Amino acid sequence: MPFTNDTVGGFFEKQVMKDPDREFIVYPDRDLRFTYKEFDERVNMLAKGLIEIGIGKGDHVGIWATNVPDWLTFLFATSKIGAVFVTVNTAYKIHEVEYVMKQADLKAIAIIDGFRDVSYIDTIYELVPELKTQSRGNLKSEKFPFLKNVIFIGQEKHRGMYSTRELLLLGQHGSDERIHEIMQTLDKDDVINMQYTSGTTGFPKGVMLTHSNILNNGLSIGDRQRFTCNDRLCLPVPLFHCFGIVLGVMAILTHGATLVILEVYDPLMVLAGVQKEKCTALHGVPTMFIAEYTHPMFNMFDLKSLRTGIMAGSTCPIDSMKKVINDMHCKEITIVYGLTEASPGITQTTTDDPIELRVETVGRAFPGVEAIVLDPETYEPLPPNTIGEICCRGYNVMKGYYKMPEETKRAIDENGWLHSGDLGTCDENGYYRITGRIKDMIIRGGENIYPREIEEFLFTMPGIQSAQVVGIPDKKYGEIVGAFVIPEEGTELTEEDVRDYSLSKIARYKFQNTYSLWMIIRLLQAEKCRSSNSGIWRLSF
Repeated sequence: MPFTNDTVGGFFEKQVMKDPDREFIVYPDRDLRFTYKEFDERVNMLAKGLIEIGIGKGDHVGIWATNVPDWLTFLFATSKIGAVFVTVNTAYKIHEVEYVMKQADLKAIAIIDGFRDVSYIDTIYELVPELKTQSRGNLKSEKFPFLKNVIFIGQEKHRGMYSTRELLLLGQHGSDERIHEIMQTLDKDDVINMQYTSGTTGFPKGVMLTHSNILNNGLSIGDRQRFTCNDRLCLPVPLFHCFGIVLGVMAILTHGATLVILEVYDPLMVLAGVQKEKCTALHGVPTMFIAEYTHPMFNMFDLKSLRTGIMAGSTCPIDSMKKVINDMHCKEITIVYGLTEASPGITQTTTDDPIELRVETVGRAFPGVEAIVLDPETYEPLPPNTIGEICCRGYNVMKGYYKMPEETKRAIDENGWLHSGDLGTCDENGYYRITGRIKDMIIRGGENIYPREIEEFLFTMPGIQSAQVVGIPDKKYGEIVGAFVIPEEGTELTEEDVRDYSLSKIARYKFQNTYSLWMIIRLLQAEKCRSSNSGIWRLSF
């Protein structure tokens, strides 16, 4: 059973009343600070501004942005007015953003100017050219029939878009009573957040998560770390992931503690942020922790305030765990296992588990969550220490995939078990171990990459006859992507042609590879394909 029946907005307001002057959000690189009360006031202003431009209960509002300060303002504002917050991967490019905007039926999308080599503004104008000719609030997009507004997160003005500053000004004219009236109509089982994941099969799916899903999962995760209101979590992971929203934001919110956020991950900024803000907890995937303790300036920083945190996303080597515990002072670092469809946590180690259990296992199931190992063929429960598919059921299981009922049925069986697609065991003491995957998902540094999605994308390039994508073991990222491409007969393609086409349309992390491994695989394949004059390229971005 869930531990709280509150909505996210309702729970937040209770924390405001309990401790209004405690810091809730801190950006250490610019000394930007919001207490719980100050942040609530900003959230209410934005919520009223969204109402003024026609956003209401059940509407889908996307966000395509790094961890900018108003990212969380949008999350809490939409939660208060019953809108569904749709998070978009910051590494996405035009091909993927177009898919999400269509599939999610976005009524509005909030964006920043861009990230790395992608201009979000140019991308949106290319997808929605009507923005340059139609008045704000009256958008009629041929490609996106549900889309009515584009919001720029910042002060600048862009043709056809509202800015957050304008929405906050609009919100000044509204009444807080309107927000509270809407909040009274909301239910803990309403969908609050949609995150896109490849799941176990096929193209990205919109995972529908409820207030109860993420709020209660965050509460359990914080409990396993023994969080109190005095904890300060340094959060350098992307907010668009469940790692950021639930393991980070919801775990802190439910314990009335403080978030120390980085807009973009940088190991030096993590070290500086922990020291400056005396953080007690730090989250990240193993590669992040490794980048921090191997940084040439590591010894210049005082990290003695650290106590706990979460290392998740991929397997942690025992040597890395020891360095995090001893050199970074995270004596009580924990491991979480789960998937987006489980909100995401299924199991977690505890702060007092011995190091062997924190490396070799992913801990025990959360209270209120049933976990089980089933035979992949018969779906029968298996005895301890027998490899099978890890499944769970409970308050944490998603409401389903948006507009994909058949896919939902494949993921959640008739008995309510969510099938993870992961192989593992459970010992006599309830500790779970992950041994492999039924699905052929590639996990690169914590990012889930589904081969079929990339293969189907490559088929959109003229001149490609066939494409096969596989995962390749890698010391740094765990796995990397390998793509074998065969051109159509009589077509002249080069590695650069495929690389340039892909770079402009799909996220960079999906194609990064190592050269030495690729040379071995390329030579083997080249021998097999020689008679057909086929070519093979290493897609190395």
